[in-house]
Amino acid sequence: MQLSSSDIGPHEAATPGDFVSICIQDNGTGMTPEVLEHVLEPFFTTKPQGEGTGLGLSQVYGFVLQSSGLLRIDSAPAHGTTMQILLPHAEVAPNKVAEDPARGAMSTPARGETVLLVDDETAVRVPTAERLRDLGYHVVEAEDGPKALRLVGEGLRPDVLVTDIGLPGGMDGRAVADELRRQRPDLPVVFATGDAQVALPDDAVVVAKPFDLDVLVARVDDALRREQ
Repeated sequence: MQLSSSDIGPHEAATPGDFVSICIQDNGTGMTPEVLEHVLEPFFTTKPQGEGTGLGLSQVYGFVLQSSGLLRIDSAPAHGTTMQILLPHAEVAPNKVAEDPARGAMSTPARGETVLLVDDETAVRVPTAERLRDLGYHVVEAEDGPKALRLVGEGLRPDVLVTDIGLPGGMDGRAVADELRRQRPDLPVVFATGDAQVALPDDAVVVAKPFDLDVLVARVDDALRREQ
């Protein structure tokens, strides 16, 4: 289908032209305006704790933006939901894979490396762990520093530590990393933080909260490659 400039909203980054449209429609309960306002945020879910993390719409949205496309959602209570994905139609040479460096695509696929993921926010930790597992990583979760150290003391040997900075239990993420690196100086570490003022090593691999899950994956890949 053809989209002209008048079909594209002022805050949409797509370029007018020929698009492929993919529509998914259901006849479910629909979404309220309040839910629609947040539905594309990375860690938003309407499910109760422990019952999953929803459809991962923020990842879908990230893919659409990466592809210079559009994502449109039409939903209302008692009227179901329609998702429309509009992607630019393009001729691509066979066997040619494009990579957008800005999206931080993984340079190599995961080979089952073990990630020790430390974060006390379930709404952050669970979808992050699921995304990493989907890509082939073995993920061990801990909600605070003492548990992370206990897991290592019991024999866990992570290939990379991914830790939030602000943690309960009397240890922040920097302290967790320092202790584990005292035991294993070569352990790669990725820090996740929402505080731009926090003091971290000059060579630290950092991802700012709230983060896109694929950006986090790219930081993990980067940290692992630094130690190779």
